Amino acid sequence: MNRFSDMLRRLGDSINRRARYFMTGRYGIDKMNMGLLGAGLALCVASMLIPIPLVDLALTALSYGLMFWAIFRTLSRNTYKRYQENRRYLRFLEQLKDREHRYYECPRCRQPVRVPRGKGKISITCPKCKEQFIKKT
Repeated sequence: MNRFSDMLRRLGDSINRRARYFMTGRYGIDKMNMGLLGAGLALCVASMLIPIPLVDLALTALSYGLMFWAIFRTLSRNTYKRYQENRRYLRFLEQLKDREHRYYECPRCRQPVRVPRGKGKISITCPKCKEQFIKKT
């Protein structure tokens, strides 16, 4: 029995070492991947609950697409691009949670500008390029 457990331990160590070698230089898991996988799983469950064949097919295809996208991002070697995607995703989530402010882009430099909600039409000055533009909050 002891020899069998030693053999299993060596096999587990070998698999672990090969997996670590395979993932070296790859991006891995982040918040955006978890969101994609969660959305894919939710769409897959929704497709099982909806009895209309065409809608079921569309939801299933969309759920598989999201899951494959998450796997692609996990195995990608272009870590800088995946990091930038995750940063934009986290910024988008933060803006969704912020109910007290509106976010606009400067028309000249595309810098995001945060302004308070409920002030009517206001003149907004970009902090980066000093461009002034008028928006309704």
